Amino acid sequence: MDLSELTQIKERELAARKKYTLRCCMAAGCVSSNSEAVKQELEKAVVEAGLQDQVEVRGVGCMRLCCEGPLVQADPSGMLFEQVDPEAAKSIIQTLKGGKAKARVGDANAPFFKKQKSIVLANSGIVDPERIESYIAADGYHALYHVLREMERSEVVEEIVASGLRGRGGAGFPTGLKWGTVAKSAGSRKFVVCNADEGDPGAFMDRSVLESDPHSVLEGMAIAAYAVGAEQGFIYVRAEYPLAIERLKNAIKQAKAKGLLGAGIFESPFNFTVDIRIGAGAFVCGEETALMMSIEGRRGTPRPRPPFPAESGLWGCPTLINNVETFANVAPIIRNGAQWFAGIGTEKSKGTKVFALAGKIQNTGLIEVPMGTPLRTIVEEMGGGAPDGGRIKAVQTGGPSGGCIPADSLDTPVDYESLGKLGSIMGSGGMIVMDQTTNMVDVARFFMEFCMDESCGKCIPCRAGTVQMHHLLTKIMEGKGTARDLQKLEELCDMVRSTSLCGLGQTAPNPTLSTLRFFRHEYEQRLQPDTFGPRGNGKPARATPSA
Repeated sequence: MDLSELTQIKERELAARKKYTLRCCMAAGCVSSNSEAVKQELEKAVVEAGLQDQVEVRGVGCMRLCCEGPLVQADPSGMLFEQVDPEAAKSIIQTLKGGKAKARVGDANAPFFKKQKSIVLANSGIVDPERIESYIAADGYHALYHVLREMERSEVVEEIVASGLRGRGGAGFPTGLKWGTVAKSAGSRKFVVCNADEGDPGAFMDRSVLESDPHSVLEGMAIAAYAVGAEQGFIYVRAEYPLAIERLKNAIKQAKAKGLLGAGIFESPFNFTVDIRIGAGAFVCGEETALMMSIEGRRGTPRPRPPFPAESGLWGCPTLINNVETFANVAPIIRNGAQWFAGIGTEKSKGTKVFALAGKIQNTGLIEVPMGTPLRTIVEEMGGGAPDGGRIKAVQTGGPSGGCIPADSLDTPVDYESLGKLGSIMGSGGMIVMDQTTNMVDVARFFMEFCMDESCGKCIPCRAGTVQMHHLLTKIMEGKGTARDLQKLEELCDMVRSTSLCGLGQTAPNPTLSTLRFFRHEYEQRLQPDTFGPRGNGKPARATPSA
């Protein structure tokens, strides 16, 4: 494979495009709503109408507005059809000739779509994730050619540093700094690992990217491998993502067949292969050292750091670990330049962020917005606010490691620093909206139960501390708690956060601490009545002297 062959594939693919295209969402959410049958009916209707030479029915990845699936969009008109069933699918063909569809017509110009800025999701809902030619037609693998034939390894690292890209897995560590550390680490073997072990409740960003645009992740991994001097890559993905795994396997096979993975890529000395490792669904394996243990075939438990994976990772070799969204940003940065990416977002949080918008909100689905976008814009304008005339009470970001942000802080910009000041984190991108009916103590208990169940048990603070915190939260929830129990809960939160071995235990108290900070009255209301003074001011009542 050389540049001319890549260009020929792109030109053939574009030349084969037909006058009309019907894009049918084939991501997991829509597939679960029978979009496969919808696509089949569309194809059948095209044949029956004799329009095979004019209409292409294309299966695509996530089209984002998941609550209205199955989704079909017609090009070039841009008409969006929602909740399409197989029967209504036939009538969509008639709209190409000015007819009327029986399917519900959505608003493709609604704020949910118009306020998004797509980098990671640029191809999502556009390209066919099962055909490498469709990705190449969208300039796929051109960035890889550019770095292999026109850039030194150090120049690639410098470009990522200059872009300001930070890891999208949750911690927000500077990506270029991590790449530079691995590149400088001594070792005859180095590895690149894609962390696709997305385990936060309500999160489906990485799954959607893998289902919708798997080649963008493979290309990003290959560029990273060249930059740091690695020849072997692993994608660690949980078994609960069968469609993502299937499309990843297909993408790897196609890339190998085209010479875009394997030996001598683009007729250069660079070799790179990618293998998939399927995890059993342990949340702790999202932690990088536990993930590496699992890849090596051992029990997935974290280990103390240092040494960090960049110096001693898989089998003791320097290892670069980034998540799906981080790798998906790499090729666009190389194609458009570091300054283009750095010009998006805020001073310290560059680029865009993908979120899975879920919970008590009208528009649920996948969004990508510039860093610094206010929460209010996301929740009220893009999300449409709470359903049935409800009132937004809080927004939970960062999954079990994050915090609950109250409605009066919705003007907070979504970036690493601003969320941190409110006791929450960006996390991998889960965003759960809660309305006035939500019990915040129960929310804290739910996330604590999750962390308790998912603790690997290696360190005592996490193993025992999460159990005790869950016990206290349950006691308070049932109205059996006292002021002393509330004090114990706060003391345990501080202890577990300060002494746990890995990020699971260190961040497990966050939902509890944030709800205590902003919704403390909900805890106090559930304490035993004699715990407080006559005005319920939060102070223990004084003992009354006996007569």
